[in-house]
Amino acid sequence: MRPARFERRLRALWCAVGFSIALVAAASGSADDSAPFPPVLPAVPLQFPRDHGSHSAFRIEWWYVTGWLRTHGQSEALGFQITLFRVRPQIDARNPSLFTPRQILLGHCAIADPAHGRLRQAQRIERAALALAGADSGDLRVWMEHWLLVREPGASDRFRVQVSTDECGLDLTLSATAPPLPNGAAGYSRKGPAAESASEYYSEPHLSVSGSVQRAGQRDEVTGEAWLDHEWASEYLDPNAVGWDWVGLNLDDGAALMAFVIRDRQGHRYWASATLRQRDGQVQVFEPDEVDFEPQRRWRSPRSGVLYPVGQRLRVGSLTLELEPLLDDQEFDARATAGALYWEGAVTAGSAGPMRGRGYMELTGYESPLQLP
Repeated sequence: MRPARFERRLRALWCAVGFSIALVAAASGSADDSAPFPPVLPAVPLQFPRDHGSHSAFRIEWWYVTGWLRTHGQSEALGFQITLFRVRPQIDARNPSLFTPRQILLGHCAIADPAHGRLRQAQRIERAALALAGADSGDLRVWMEHWLLVREPGASDRFRVQVSTDECGLDLTLSATAPPLPNGAAGYSRKGPAAESASEYYSEPHLSVSGSVQRAGQRDEVTGEAWLDHEWASEYLDPNAVGWDWVGLNLDDGAALMAFVIRDRQGHRYWASATLRQRDGQVQVFEPDEVDFEPQRRWRSPRSGVLYPVGQRLRVGSLTLELEPLLDDQEFDARATAGALYWEGAVTAGSAGPMRGRGYMELTGYESPLQLP
């Protein structure tokens, strides 16, 4: 057996054993009551660079980077996303075994490749142990073997993204052009009527991108613009919610818009919010009744049979934007890691007026009610 193949199998076995331990511990009720999951609380100010890093006491956390790229020479338009999740299983933290999966890391990577009519995607899962994977606190560094998202020290925020797989290769530098944007009430983002249904949430819009992308053995230099989201929570969706429609848009005039609607079991709006930062830095936060996604066109996945509203009309206050995908087939099959199917796609935003932009849209809970890892 070749060493690389042996290493991959050993890592898979290592992770599988950890998940088995976590499931057994949860089923047997061996949770450590002395270390409960803390709630997200309002009026807790964000502090940087500390809050770029991991908040390991909370149940779930993710760092999510999306963007539009253009290749040099051929000038192909590409979309990309990398999402790194940290999950804290509910197990007895006093267990001294190195096999105890105190933190689990998941990674999703995709390249929207319209020239080839497909979404190139990869995923992996690791336990945070023995320096094989982890998420640092105090500043941003999340890694899993050949996957890395890190903030480079310096006077202004600059991030590095590195992913190396057969289907998804990224080596990108992301440079901030504006300060972080807190969502909701200074970062306290409600996801339902109950106060505990909330996350701590900020965005980094209009990141300038340079680097390279590798597809099927071909490496291309690229430039573009990206968006980074960072959220952490212990209770996210309440029992009446099944999923969400979300969008993050870098608008051409320098403004940035984040909006989401959480749907109930009848497919109606259960909760919603939006944050708009104008080019001059003024920020407006919108209430649930001021935000809506109205499906205009649907696409059915030929693999899963799930029907997604890939063309949408987004209404935020008096602003109306028409969202259209770079390509329809941007379904991500994450059942091997997160246990879910979702649509994650590069979109354009247009309007009857001068407002234009590009970004990413996420559609979850269309196959079945979403269960976060």
